[in-house]
Amino acid sequence: MITVTEVTATAGALKRLSDEGVSIWLDDLSRKRIESGNLAELVDTRNVVGVTTNPSIFQAAIGSGEGYEEQLADLAVRKVTVEEAVRMMTTADVRAAADILRPVFDATGGQDGRVSIEVDPRLAHHTEATIAEAKQLAWLVDRPNVMIKIPATQAGLPAITEVIGRGISVNVTLIFSLERYREVMDAYLAGLEKARAAGIDLATIHSVASFFVSRVDSEIDKRLTALGTEGEALALKGKAALANARLAYQAYEEVFSGDRWTALAGAKANKQRPLWASTGVKDPSYKDTLYVDELVAPGTVNTMPEATLNATADHGDIHGDTVTGGYAQARADLDAVERLGISYDVVVKQLEDEGVAKFEVAWQDLLDAVAKSLSSKGVDGE
Repeated sequence: MITVTEVTATAGALKRLSDEGVSIWLDDLSRKRIESGNLAELVDTRNVVGVTTNPSIFQAAIGSGEGYEEQLADLAVRKVTVEEAVRMMTTADVRAAADILRPVFDATGGQDGRVSIEVDPRLAHHTEATIAEAKQLAWLVDRPNVMIKIPATQAGLPAITEVIGRGISVNVTLIFSLERYREVMDAYLAGLEKARAAGIDLATIHSVASFFVSRVDSEIDKRLTALGTEGEALALKGKAALANARLAYQAYEEVFSGDRWTALAGAKANKQRPLWASTGVKDPSYKDTLYVDELVAPGTVNTMPEATLNATADHGDIHGDTVTGGYAQARADLDAVERLGISYDVVVKQLEDEGVAKFEVAWQDLLDAVAKSLSSKGVDGE
């Protein structure tokens, strides 16, 4: 449990981050975290105002079995399929988390207090199936503060438009490239226009665009290291991810100040906020709060693993906006990487493909673990 003394000592950096206009969301969820009161505690003491989940998070939580025994036994008695069992458990967790965060949702007019749940990652390249799954998940969770996560694949773009157009709030995930990010924003605006034409109150629709950070450095740093010890290559390590994210924020500012947005804003639409995802550092030589300290900008979300959240509370260096003044340097850093023969387009395409594949593997591992649990209770899950 977090003590009063610890709260007093560590709240400073997190409060400063919130005061700068950054919403702090927790990138984790489990039945244990919900039932122990830990999630509510983080909301009360650590400025947490939202939760994100993904297939890997659920695989770790449900795969452990902790807290799910009774529900698994009930599902086994009902002889449900493995996939139904997984959906019943994941949506139950999201629904419970949404209830915990409902006061935040109400206090912020729906901007925060959000809990995200992802469509089946195996549908990432199937538009119509993604739309159907998103509608089903929204119905199953049945909470106004749920966000449905849809991957920013080519097939995901029209799905985003259609789901937003139906009045369902969306967290667009697995964004790596600046070009794709602009397509995501365009899909969101098209969805809002569709919703407006259908007579839906635009004020009720919210969206975030999850721009992945640390994985960009992991891949580009690996390629820079492979070039050898020449000074320019090594000097660029640890710069590409921040540069990419800062240029994404520049694109956000451009799109959400244009004429198309102005017309929607007049109908009380909400901006699609940039969300910094994958903000735990992968390289232990980097400061563990790098992707928090250096991505402070108003109107953004930073979704953190608990380790990053705690590190920020302990020694985060929050010193104002660290994004908007750095666009020229960000462009120069990415251009320098390209000049060394590292293709930006190749890297971001690889990261998107790997991101989808990793979530597919995690989802299959989760299905396998649940199938084993059901089978042990005398049900084969078929």
